Amino acid sequence: MKDFWNERYAEKEYVYGKTPNRYFQEKLDELRPGRILLPAEGEGRNAVYAARMDWEVSAFDISEEGKNKARKLAREYNVELDYQVGKLEVLDYKKEEFDAIALIFAHFPKEVRENYFQQFDKYLRPGGVVIFEGFSKEQIEYQKQNPQSGGPKDAELLYTKEELEADFRGYKFEEFEELEVELEEGEYHKGKAAVIRFLARKA
Repeated sequence: MKDFWNERYAEKEYVYGKTPNRYFQEKLDELRPGRILLPAEGEGRNAVYAARMDWEVSAFDISEEGKNKARKLAREYNVELDYQVGKLEVLDYKKEEFDAIALIFAHFPKEVRENYFQQFDKYLRPGGVVIFEGFSKEQIEYQKQNPQSGGPKDAELLYTKEELEADFRGYKFEEFEELEVELEEGEYHKGKAAVIRFLARKA
């Protein structure tokens, strides 16, 4: 997967655009700035927006090319990011370090997902929030109609509400919905798509 993402992010254009994910922006704007972690952050569009809104931003991805694009975008807006490259297992985040974690189209292999979510829970302080938007398993059918709508083609990398409720048990879901949206995020998130969104607060 690292080679796949390096090849995609090596394209000249920002393949998912430079503007933040709409749901992420809407939810972040409702919160008081603090420290935020953005896993699987790619080219940095959400991290840079958070930094512009006075958040202290940490992000990571497996793609060096993604980091290069994110740093370039950060320079455009004159903001700072702590952006690391690597898998979560080798990164050194601290217990209860963050006020928010944003999982925006962060689709992890099934064999590591449960462990990753447990780690994210450790990094989030009590009362902190998770902002989530990802493709649901219904997205497989949307891809057949429009491949540019995006998302993994392996259903095991996609989400159901039941799985997410189990992954984040003990959290208070202040918002939780599965819906069809019209994506306009660069060349690879374009058109109707099936997503799950939530805002959940750690007890």
